Amino acid sequence: METLWFSLVGLMLTLYVVFDGFDLGAGITQLAIARTPEERRTILATIGPVWDGNEVWLLAAGGALYAAFPLLYASGLSGFYLPLMIVLWLLILRGIAIEFRNHLAGPVWAPFWDAIFAGASAVLALTFGVALGNVVRGVPLDRSGYFFVPLWTDFRVSPEPGVFDWYTVLVGLATVAALGLHGALWVAMKAPLDLAARARRLAAVALPVVAALTLLVTIATFRVQPRISASLAANHAGFLGPALALSGLLAVAICGRRGIDALAFLGSTAYLAGMLASVFAGLHPLVLPASGDPALALTIHNTASGAYALRVGLVWWTLGMALVSGYFIITYRHFAGRLGPDLGGTEGH
Repeated sequence: METLWFSLVGLMLTLYVVFDGFDLGAGITQLAIARTPEERRTILATIGPVWDGNEVWLLAAGGALYAAFPLLYASGLSGFYLPLMIVLWLLILRGIAIEFRNHLAGPVWAPFWDAIFAGASAVLALTFGVALGNVVRGVPLDRSGYFFVPLWTDFRVSPEPGVFDWYTVLVGLATVAALGLHGALWVAMKAPLDLAARARRLAAVALPVVAALTLLVTIATFRVQPRISASLAANHAGFLGPALALSGLLAVAICGRRGIDALAFLGSTAYLAGMLASVFAGLHPLVLPASGDPALALTIHNTASGAYALRVGLVWWTLGMALVSGYFIITYRHFAGRLGPDLGGTEGH
């Protein structure tokens, strides 16, 4: 049951990265793709009906984490208190920028909120990547299961690391590049043809950067956290995540070059899902490694709720996910297609 809940939390986090990742990426690339305020408004329209709904997966993952692994929830929220506050403020800034841009018109306000939206999106992607790097690298857990991590120390990976070191910053930069690519492919699929062409060109530039950073992050991860390479090699299905990620990048390259925007976006989705699946499979059964004594690591076994709570929680999770899935299917079907002149999803791909 613990492994099932580990997989469900991993699934919800992956769905969050895939869905909210493209509207973060749209923000990251907005100023590079759009040339006029009207074009920037068009890029916002490509995510307009769905951007806030996409964040439900983050809330769902947090709720599932609290229900299934309460010790991990308590340890993570206390140890990463400041980074979590940064994430909260950035999410608020993004929402304010999107809403206020449409309510405070003018030659000053629109560019100001566009810059806030782009900057908050990029920093939020960086923060999420740094957080993932901390989880993979490990934190200085004590015997009670808690930890404190300063923002930085000497930028080296050590038993007493900071939130920012060379490895976590590298993962953060790779995350910004990957979500930027994901967002550019979404804009290429949804925006009118002139903007779509620009987004496609930006994606073509971003792809080799993402591929290079992926290679660097993979090499660094095997060095910083050898457990991941050992777990993937020992598990017969361990190659599936890396294979999915590599296939996704190849699909982006081939379909992007041919202008098949929907398949290129699906390739980016596969890449993100494959990379996260590789991390989850490589860490299992750990949920938070210890950077000092490996025996102090938090696992799915020493952080899980009781068996009864996990069984009852699974029933409520199933009901909740059925409602959320229905909402997403209806919303995305209604918003399908390339934006038309009225900025509604009415034209075909």
